Amino acid sequence: MAALGGTVAGLLLTTQVAGPLVAQEQARSKSVYEQLDLFGDIFERIRGQYVEEVETDKLIEAAINGMLTSLDPHSSYLPPEDFDDMQVQTRGEFGGLGIEVTQEDGFVKVVSPMDGTPADAAGIEAGDFITHVNGESMLGLTLDQAVDMMRGPVGSEIIITVVREGKTEPFDVSIIRDTIKLVAARSRVVGDTVVVRLTTFNDQTFSGLKEGLEKGAKELGGLDKVNGVVLDLRNNPGGLLTQAIQVSDAFLDKGEIVSTRGREAGDGERFNATPGDLIGGKPMVVLINSGSASASEIVAGALQDHRRAIVVGNKSFGKGSVQTVIPLRGEGAMRLTTARYYTPSGRSIQALGVAPDIVVNQPPAKPAETEAETETEAQASAAARSRSEADLRGVLSNDSMTEDEKKQMEAERARAEEAAKLRDEDYQLAYAVDILKGLSAIAPKP
Repeated sequence: MAALGGTVAGLLLTTQVAGPLVAQEQARSKSVYEQLDLFGDIFERIRGQYVEEVETDKLIEAAINGMLTSLDPHSSYLPPEDFDDMQVQTRGEFGGLGIEVTQEDGFVKVVSPMDGTPADAAGIEAGDFITHVNGESMLGLTLDQAVDMMRGPVGSEIIITVVREGKTEPFDVSIIRDTIKLVAARSRVVGDTVVVRLTTFNDQTFSGLKEGLEKGAKELGGLDKVNGVVLDLRNNPGGLLTQAIQVSDAFLDKGEIVSTRGREAGDGERFNATPGDLIGGKPMVVLINSGSASASEIVAGALQDHRRAIVVGNKSFGKGSVQTVIPLRGEGAMRLTTARYYTPSGRSIQALGVAPDIVVNQPPAKPAETEAETETEAQASAAARSRSEADLRGVLSNDSMTEDEKKQMEAERARAEEAAKLRDEDYQLAYAVDILKGLSAIAPKP
């Protein structure tokens, strides 16, 4: 009897607790169905009474996209043709202007121009706002609609109106659309430093990075002759998470690279480094600016948190959210924000970005000089270089160095002067190279 009484009491208690919960769930379901009925009513009214006949599929597509874009700037609906374009872009070739854009205050904002593209050649900069296309305002359009306005046949002209910080008036820029072929990685040698610039994170990025490092080391006569590596992520708008993880792992032996956290506790993932460093622990500088976003910020944040690299430049863009592309019926897809990125120390990148260890601003480009001015400066510089002890008549010779040692010293001096010229071309990169040169000078000799 006691057991039976306990069972009955338990049933009563369960009923008393579950009853209100079931009622709440039923009320929520009823509310959702009522809202869907309302949507259906509006849809039918538009179809039957709007002043012009409308295409049903366009209405549905607009409703879906409106629902997604109301969530955040990066969630959207991808019609079949846009889904195909996105898949092509990750492979590194597509048609367009060559800019990565987002939306802010109702206008299209340039995240970054891509190297070697029509937008880059036309002088478009990270942070520019595009307000009009061919004289037509973009205010109030969704991001996808704005991007569609900027698309067009290869070889055709587009005139965009740009608002730029520091400029008092908007100005027009003419750009000729072209096929964008992205070279994900470019490398060069500056002095004893290997510089690898990553322009995007697509299927070619990691292989391009590895090839660039190997090429630079070979040019300097082996990895032991390299004093360090500059990883240039400026104006890199991001791309594939898998590539960001591989690039970070290339310079880390162990530890977390990045983690993602979604809505539910079990939705998170952690990605860890595997043993092996492509440059054997050589010093590193990572260059970032306001155009460095998403995957670029993952790499910069991981190398910064592990104290593997010195981060130099300006604060990054601050896109720390994860978008999952979900294929849908009808060959389209949905791009939905499903998580946030966190650096190894637990920092969220979202809206804050990665702050550099050393803030270095890039000076504005100098105005073009006349040929006469350039020649005069060159002559003055040559004259200044010629005034030294070695040019005096009857000078004593240096008896502490052999001829080979003198030649080596002259070669090193020539490389240093060549590197110094970089300051006029790219001050931030020159600063990064100087950091590695300084670290090399005080490093203990093997």
